[in-house]
Amino acid sequence: MKAAVLYEPGQPLVVEDIELDPPKAGEVHVKIGAAGICRSDLHVMKGEAAHLLPAVLGHEGSGTVLDVGQGVTRVKPGDRVILSFVPYCGHCHFCLTNRANLCDQHMSTPGTLFDKTTRLHKGNRRIHHYGKVACFAQEAVVPETGCIPVASDFPFPQAALIGCCVTTGVGAAIYNAKITPGSTVAVIGCGGVGLNVIQGARLQNAGKIIAVDVNEGKLEFAMRFGATHTVNPTLRDPVAAIKELTGGLGADYTFEVFGSSQTVQTAYLAARKGGTIVVVGLAPTGDNAAIDPVMLVRQEKTLKGSYYGSARPVVDMPVMVQLYQAGKIDIDGLITRTYRLDQINQAYKDIDGGDVGRGVITQF
Repeated sequence: MKAAVLYEPGQPLVVEDIELDPPKAGEVHVKIGAAGICRSDLHVMKGEAAHLLPAVLGHEGSGTVLDVGQGVTRVKPGDRVILSFVPYCGHCHFCLTNRANLCDQHMSTPGTLFDKTTRLHKGNRRIHHYGKVACFAQEAVVPETGCIPVASDFPFPQAALIGCCVTTGVGAAIYNAKITPGSTVAVIGCGGVGLNVIQGARLQNAGKIIAVDVNEGKLEFAMRFGATHTVNPTLRDPVAAIKELTGGLGADYTFEVFGSSQTVQTAYLAARKGGTIVVVGLAPTGDNAAIDPVMLVRQEKTLKGSYYGSARPVVDMPVMVQLYQAGKIDIDGLITRTYRLDQINQAYKDIDGGDVGRGVITQF
């Protein structure tokens, strides 16, 4: 099959023929229908996040089940599925305490499937799976718990985005922060995930939603998804601007959705006394934010992380499907570019260059 393989950080992905072994027990063989262009893959491509190489990247995907391994009961050949990049084991502490997005077995087996081996290879050279998904390819073998069924006519691109940016962003607002009606919210970083945090804040009936980004095009785009105000940090101090827009208090909730120490500090400082700061973005390895602990104590701020929107994919991704079908969240409008698999390097140049919205590979 064709796949896009990363051999070295800083080098283009190589689209080439590789081999895919059949699914083992508890695994599912999927024909990929769509794969989203997400910045998390870009971090690996640039060497800002460590990953075993060579690897097939791609973690935001959807497809059709071709075959299943022994013991699989959740899906069958012909089913259309969303792919979750956090499949779960079902028996570790976090799975058993309703926090399957933090599954220990998944996090302890990076670059492989649950049995610590890969199904991807080129001759004798093994190739790793990014997020146990590896959907920058014509086909994939994934864990059964990483497959969430959807209706046979549900569109692949929209299903793929529910697999990452929609659930991560909307979930951060409604499951992690639990935004209360009438609250003031600031979202720092208006890429695909940030736009969905904005949509989640709108769903929670936030009173004021402030979009913060250095790209004017992204700020304008964010207004379509529920932002009520915008701030460009290149034109004015973002913390001062957010406080001005919130009567001098700061926002009730701030979300860092870019991934850097600087934007984490901005989110921290822009939150009011007693406010909540939610870090959603993944900063480059070693880029550590300096947080004033005295302010944390005296102002009783809450600083927390949100991984995968604190969502339980098997339970909460169907909720995202229902919200989309009811017109409560806009996924169609997020998709501004489509590509062939052999255009993947251009797709990442586009996202790195600041193009608005989300790109999706739809032809393999």
